[in-house]
Amino acid sequence: MRGTGWSIKLYDVADEVIWAVRLNCLWLGFTLIGGVALGIGPATLAAYSLARRRSFGESFHIFPAFQQAFRREFRRGTLVGLPAVVAAVLLVGNYLYFASLGASASLPRLASLGALAVLGVISAYLLPMAVHFDLRTRELLPKASLIALARPASSAVLLFVALCIGYVSAKFPVLGILLAGGAWIQLNTWLCLRFFAENEARLHLKGTS
Repeated sequence: MRGTGWSIKLYDVADEVIWAVRLNCLWLGFTLIGGVALGIGPATLAAYSLARRRSFGESFHIFPAFQQAFRREFRRGTLVGLPAVVAAVLLVGNYLYFASLGASASLPRLASLGALAVLGVISAYLLPMAVHFDLRTRELLPKASLIALARPASSAVLLFVALCIGYVSAKFPVLGILLAGGAWIQLNTWLCLRFFAENEARLHLKGTS
């Protein structure tokens, strides 16, 4: 019985890894199909949409589902994802520039790093929120920012998970290319769905008290 239990757990882990690799490959592939700039936003929302469905235990064929989600989310994905990517690229560029100046630019370097962390945390809420709630595009950023401030412990967990995936990807670049994006999207979605449920339950209790 103990051996059977371990076999099932090992199978579940392998299944999740294979899923993350497939999701990662589709995310990268459709990003390239869109010419990167016009592909990364829709591909990211499509990946989050499928990650949400998987978190709820739905069964579907991943490629046609991703293709449909990419088409459906093309406009909104571009509006949501592209500004965040541009902001991240600018902040990373600022950080590298100030880092090259040495100790004399330590303050602006740390400010750029802090702004990048804030952007990462807000985006970690914004993207799952975009596929989970029926919200207008202009409502996403304020609501994601609010929940990031209201739930510092949850924000710290998301940041920690992102840093762990980034560290492993830096140590094992091939593994990072094959797995990191899909793993982060699935973990980010799974965690945020639970954070959203907890937040709604807390607000419901406040409303009834």
